[in-house]
Amino acid sequence: MPNTDGGHKLVVIETHPVQYHAPVYRAVQKLFSIPVTVIYGSDFSIAGFKDHEFGTFFAWDTDLLSGYEPVFLSRVAEGGANTADATQAKGLARKLHQIEHSVVMLTGYSGAFYRSSLYCLWKRRTPLLFRAETTDHARVRSSLQSWIRDRALERLYERCARVLYIGRRSYDHLTRLGCPLEKLVFSPYCVDISPFQCDEDARLRLRESTRKSLAIHENDVVLLFSGKLTPRKAPALILEAVKTVPEPLRSSLQVLFLGDGELREQINALSRTEPSVRAQVLGFRNQRGLSEFFHASDLLILPSLHSETWGLVVNEALHHGLPCVVSEGVGSAPDLVHNGVTGAICQPGSAESLAQAIVGLLPILKRPETRDACRNTVASYGVEQAARGIANAFQGVLSTELNRN
Repeated sequence: MPNTDGGHKLVVIETHPVQYHAPVYRAVQKLFSIPVTVIYGSDFSIAGFKDHEFGTFFAWDTDLLSGYEPVFLSRVAEGGANTADATQAKGLARKLHQIEHSVVMLTGYSGAFYRSSLYCLWKRRTPLLFRAETTDHARVRSSLQSWIRDRALERLYERCARVLYIGRRSYDHLTRLGCPLEKLVFSPYCVDISPFQCDEDARLRLRESTRKSLAIHENDVVLLFSGKLTPRKAPALILEAVKTVPEPLRSSLQVLFLGDGELREQINALSRTEPSVRAQVLGFRNQRGLSEFFHASDLLILPSLHSETWGLVVNEALHHGLPCVVSEGVGSAPDLVHNGVTGAICQPGSAESLAQAIVGLLPILKRPETRDACRNTVASYGVEQAARGIANAFQGVLSTELNRN
């Protein structure tokens, strides 16, 4: 429904402010002059919360609320949900009635919040956009589970006026389920690089001092893991892979673990077990504290086993010119990781495959042309491109609605 001033508005429905999504909504409004209101189920990511995988209490250190209109169904200070799983959509119908809008965009389908939101939206005639991490690779399901999921998602996609895909695996999933090509719009998964210091000047400024503070020699090859130290991400596999590398090459490798989680003590113990591996667990760092470690490193490793629908740390690393080794379980692998150019892809759970990938990339590490290739590859997976996809979908829906009327 149009605004009273004759304009049109996009309303987004999401569980909580997300550091990777808010900059996109801001860009939709700023760059494409589309007013955006985001209805959040809770403000826990702003108020601060304990992430059960990180095992750490934190709040994001970047601005997640300016440049668009945020609306909250609940707040932690008033007894609202303090996790995404606990978030409810109570009051959503009333908010949608109060906020005049032309199009609604939903950002998920699983969990109580999104199920309730879908039920609410199903009864309304407002055109619906859908942008989420739906792929087929991230989880192994039984035949029955897959059939039920497919039928439910087919019905959802039929209801949507446009479906936005975030990358190749998302596109493959949507086309497999028969989503018409005219409904599909590319809106890549991306990171906002404004909290980072990504360029070569920053590398020159930060690399030497950071390596010195960590007692890393100039000639050492630093392998970086950045994320939650949990079984599904398999950080310990990096140590197992390095242990298979023969001397003297193994002694030139050092592993940095930037994050926290249940495997912290296991990683420390494994690094000391013979053959030992030089490793440091540095704990959790917020976004503004990441650049120095990306620049101090030579290769990012993300060996996830499952449930890695994208892996935005790959975007972060490539923006810094840092090549990546990822497992086939990482959703962004076919989009961003080009063998021998921006990194390599290994088999999930295989220390041997991971070790071969690491050793095979050694000749291209620390080269300016490698850093250029990394930055050039990820350049088309940016905030502006993501916002443009949402704007194109929004404007396409409005054009269709006007033609019908």
